[in-house]
Amino acid sequence: MTNSFPRQAAILVGGLGTRLGAITRDTPKPMVPVGGRPFLAWLLRELCRFGIDEAVLLTGHLSGRVRDGLAALAEHLPRPIALRISEEPIRAGTGGALHFARDLLDDHFILCNGDSWLDADLAAHLALAAADPPGTVGRMILRAVPDASRYGVVTLASGQVTAFAERGGPGGGLINSGIYLLTRAVLDHVRPDCSLERDVLPALAAQGRLRGAVADGYFIDIGIPDDLARAQTELPRVLRRPALFLDRDGTINVDHGWVGHQDRFDWIAGAREAVAAATNAGYHVFVVTNQAGIARGLYTAADVARLHAWMCDELHAAGGTIDDIRIAPHHPDHGPPAPPDLADWRKPGPGMIRDLAARWNVDMSQSLLVGDRDTDLAAAAAAGIPGHLFPGGNLADFLRPLLPPPLPNTRTTP
Repeated sequence: MTNSFPRQAAILVGGLGTRLGAITRDTPKPMVPVGGRPFLAWLLRELCRFGIDEAVLLTGHLSGRVRDGLAALAEHLPRPIALRISEEPIRAGTGGALHFARDLLDDHFILCNGDSWLDADLAAHLALAAADPPGTVGRMILRAVPDASRYGVVTLASGQVTAFAERGGPGGGLINSGIYLLTRAVLDHVRPDCSLERDVLPALAAQGRLRGAVADGYFIDIGIPDDLARAQTELPRVLRRPALFLDRDGTINVDHGWVGHQDRFDWIAGAREAVAAATNAGYHVFVVTNQAGIARGLYTAADVARLHAWMCDELHAAGGTIDDIRIAPHHPDHGPPAPPDLADWRKPGPGMIRDLAARWNVDMSQSLLVGDRDTDLAAAAAAGIPGHLFPGGNLADFLRPLLPPPLPNTRTTP
């Protein structure tokens, strides 16, 4: 479908939420508190793990409440995401919501429902989408359930969606999880008042332009009171992940000394496969790297940011993701001293690890660090997690015995 990985998500937040009764009388369903934060904040946190840095909120019903809640959403995010509002002027339906947002949408974007979430490895689906045949308009993430009566049901053959029903019957089936990888070509198929599920997706399936893959992850839809109550405890527990903290130079890439640009970056054997395996196993993957080359004037923080953006795209292509990165740009003998709030960031200090753990609410009891120097292990010990010294060779082979087998709820199958 595309070799460009999306930076933008569009989220449908305009539904009426009538089945929740008084709970949604004055509160849009995606803004209902779940586990101490709006449900939408959980979705945004998960999306930003996979490189999303802008979200377009497709609003309708109670759109003012969504706008008023933007600051509260931002407070719960581990890193900033630009939040934009698209307000439909009429009850437009899910397809119409895309129509009225067309001037805000990128060439490639993720679309998802604002009242449900499937804990899928989006990096694996992004990698699949990059290999979709020409003419593909979109890709759906699907899940098998024992009772499909509440959901749209999909027929899948060799990775191609061949039929789509807006509602399933009694019994099990493959359901539409409400997460899509789309190109702007989908906008040629929407009208000001139409349903994505009833009008657009079936037409694309009939034309052979819709792909799909199954993810057997944890799924929650807060559309009925019982499931909303269940989400209050389940969602925070499921999304509190352990983390793999990785040093960069000598662990992810060959340490040529002061690597600040792409032309000096060479991957360690197995590094991309290692990150993909950790992502698929349900771990956060973070990079914590001393970058004193900035203090020495060999390259700039902007140079490192560009290098890391390229590095993350390369990892997406391999089916993995770096959720977040911390750099320690100071050196005791070069440049200005670190400000007090960053004084313990340079390894062997634990500051970068602790900052990531706090912002992402990491389960540190199951977390670990891999690096190639004693200072990496000292930083891990100071943060209270095991550190493992990588001696060189293949990083995936080294990491394999340190991680459990991939969790069954993160598998992706075409």
